[in-house]
Amino acid sequence: MPFAGGVVLITGVMAAGKSTVAQALAETLPRAAHVRGDVFRRMIVSGREEYVPGAYGAAREQLLLRYRLSAATADAYAEAGFTAVVQDVVLGEDVETYTGLVRSRPLYLVVLAPRPGTVAAREAGRTKTGYGAGWTVGALDEVLRTRTPRTGLWLDTSELTVGQTVEAILAGRERARVL
Repeated sequence: MPFAGGVVLITGVMAAGKSTVAQALAETLPRAAHVRGDVFRRMIVSGREEYVPGAYGAAREQLLLRYRLSAATADAYAEAGFTAVVQDVVLGEDVETYTGLVRSRPLYLVVLAPRPGTVAAREAGRTKTGYGAGWTVGALDEVLRTRTPRTGLWLDTSELTVGQTVEAILAGRERARVL
């Protein structure tokens, strides 16, 4: 059975389709939970420091707190017999940081990597905005493509529907397995 238990981390730049794909993947599995990393950021009601390029100090600490909380939540679901499908922006060296936080096995990594033009078009069509405050599509895409380890299953989803992306993830689950 595909992804029977364990944790699936779906990452990519903002507007790559992580939320939609994670939800759709979770819905195909018999017992699954969708863990939305950004929920843990939004739980901070005062004193929140947004993570921007070059951030350190409180902003970096809060990002790492968010990762610890989502990894612990994913582990709790996995321990209860659910496949935890986590979606968050985890790029660069943070991929190793995040995977080190997850205790459950197996652990899968799926990187959604649509072309920057596709991301910009998706961002323009969304009601929420992820870019601004120092982030641009190009800058974040550069972090994805040049500083993120080439582990797990990488998918250019520029021309794929959500259903096709889920099918590609299910078909490539062994390549997605990192631990």
